[in-house]
Amino acid sequence: MDRFDLPLPAEPAMRVFLVEDSPLVCERLQAMLAGIEGTRAVGIAATAREAIEGIRSEHPDVVVLDLRLAEGSGFDVLRALQAQTSGIAVYMLSNTTDAPYRRAAERLGVRGYYDKSTEFERMRDALADRARRIRADRMH
Repeated sequence: MDRFDLPLPAEPAMRVFLVEDSPLVCERLQAMLAGIEGTRAVGIAATAREAIEGIRSEHPDVVVLDLRLAEGSGFDVLRALQAQTSGIAVYMLSNTTDAPYRRAAERLGVRGYYDKSTEFERMRDALADRARRIRADRMH
């Protein structure tokens, strides 16, 4: 076997954990992630408790977090994981986009806060940019 026959290493993937209680939005998020090179979903949760357990277990690079969940809130997740999420980029996607919610999310370390109705593509662009940076960091 010469050096050109060696298998190429797998591309480093950005690991994303989705926290969303709407099945339709969750499907849309999964489809969006499938279109971002070097990205894969490593978990999905619909409640704060499931999210906290899943994030602790999976150690994702990124969390896409809804504010209002089936049980609990995105803020509950952020508070529970605050000490452990320093290396995790959290992006909030919500229909609740008033300034006080955005400010509270920023104080809890959220990197971006996006309106589900009007800013889905902006969030997609932010995730794609994050995936490019993670791939570049892991390849060097």
